[in-house]
Amino acid sequence: MSKSKYRFIKVRCASCKHEQITFEGSTTKVKCPMCENTIAEPKGGKAEIKARIIEVLN
Repeated sequence: MSKSKYRFIKVRCASCKHEQITFEGSTTKVKCPMCENTIAEPKGGKAEIKARIIEVLN
């Protein structure tokens, strides 16, 4: 079984401070469910995280 090089992370939205869990290797744009602010954008590999990373989950 191969291990993924990406992890799940807990982030905090810069606009409304809502916290959510997202995937570092997301292939789609991730938006905050509360204010629609962009949290992460795919960049061909590791996603560009546009929110504050609070915790890295295993």
